[in-house]
Amino acid sequence: MAFSFEKLTPSPFPSTAETATVHQGGCSSSISAVHPDILQTHVLTLLDGPSLASASCSSTELNSLASQDDLWTNICRSTWPSTEMPRLRQVISTFPNGPRSFFSAAFPLLTIDQASATSLVTPHRPSELISAVDIYHRNELIFSRVVETETESGWFRCSPFRIDMLDPKDTCATPIPHPETQDACRELAEELTLSWILIDATGRRAMNLSSHKPVSVQRHWLSGEVHARFVSILAGEKGSSTEFVQCGIVLTCGGGTAGGGMHVREVSVQVEDMDGMFMNGKDSLGILNRSFEGKKGIKGRSEEEGRRRYEGFLEMKRERKERKLRTEGTLDTLCVGFGFLILVCLGFVFLR
Repeated sequence: MAFSFEKLTPSPFPSTAETATVHQGGCSSSISAVHPDILQTHVLTLLDGPSLASASCSSTELNSLASQDDLWTNICRSTWPSTEMPRLRQVISTFPNGPRSFFSAAFPLLTIDQASATSLVTPHRPSELISAVDIYHRNELIFSRVVETETESGWFRCSPFRIDMLDPKDTCATPIPHPETQDACRELAEELTLSWILIDATGRRAMNLSSHKPVSVQRHWLSGEVHARFVSILAGEKGSSTEFVQCGIVLTCGGGTAGGGMHVREVSVQVEDMDGMFMNGKDSLGILNRSFEGKKGIKGRSEEEGRRRYEGFLEMKRERKERKLRTEGTLDTLCVGFGFLILVCLGFVFLR
């Protein structure tokens, strides 16, 4: 079931929350008889974002209580610790409904909607992108950082698009053990989660570029480094190599002390088209800009959904490559045939 966090509108019909009764000592009372302070401090604070949005649709009273900014601020901070940083607090406060709007935009996975992506008119181009990244291992936070990237320089627009959360010589210690086997890599894929929220501060927009769980975890045979890949598939220009693009996030871990955990060495994102070419900043920004306005849905935030979309993208890449090879083979055959025909004609002329 997909719903919007923005439109928390109670049903006009009596709801379960309104009609439910509590029987105690021969007396009965509806949930509306519970004091609002009790609901707000002892009930609603225990819910996560989707559950709080569902509860707000059950009655007028709960709708009012569940719309409080404090509740959504706490949910944002518990879901993404990076939102506690002063810069992000200020940006989130400018969203139409504050933290509730931010959660609505940043929580769901992006949907792949080619029709809406090509029809959207987005004259606004963000002059700056803010990346808020949070990484968990076994539900324990191991990395949280915010990076700001300007998008107006010629260097950004002409160079391959890439955002790095760590400087080349910077690392971050983690408790992640070194996986020695392929089975250990598969287990690590189930234990890691990553959120990469991309924010357009001036446009008051946000989206999550991550697949939540890695689509692949591989160990380099020589260096022993572990590369975990998280992916979102975005829609671009129909009929071109950017009809669908891969927004790939790479988490690289390695090194560390003997018997200790690995260090995070790289957390970066790049945009790759269906020909396997990394896109430049200008073209990547155009696709990201349309994706900000694209559809989002809670239904897509399953752990298998990211892998399914990634496998579908790889299949489309393979089919596109095969079509190009067939086309090139046909052209080569025509060129050889045409050249042979010319030689025959020239030989016929000389022999006369």
